[in-house]
Amino acid sequence: MLGLLSKVFTWWNGASAGAAWTIWRSGELVGEDEFGNKYYQERKAGTGADGKTRRWVVYNGYADGSRVPSDWHGWMHHTFDEVPSDAPLPRKDWEQEHQPNMTGTLHAYHPTGSLIGGSARQRQATAADYESWTPGD
Repeated sequence: MLGLLSKVFTWWNGASAGAAWTIWRSGELVGEDEFGNKYYQERKAGTGADGKTRRWVVYNGYADGSRVPSDWHGWMHHTFDEVPSDAPLPRKDWEQEHQPNMTGTLHAYHPTGSLIGGSARQRQATAADYESWTPGD
């Protein structure tokens, strides 16, 4: 019962009931990425508002646009028509692996001197000729 209610009232964790209905009625699975996100497109081509085929992603877990790798992002936005699982983008040796945006999570970057970082009182060193004011000087 709880699983059914979460599908009806949540959109941020997997497909909602409305999205699942639309995908079941008019979509087809075209692939899955390394994060477990599933990608769909309409069975009938060119039925979107702009004349293009509609495409969807159902996230594996929390819905966050930064969790879509670059090759699937290009396919979703009609940059290229080949499905990345069939024709993956060539990788350069200088490219790094895709990482989702960690802002707002425990894994977010906190520079030296930030209030959340371990050394909250230590200000990051600068090269400018700046002297900070200290009360009582």
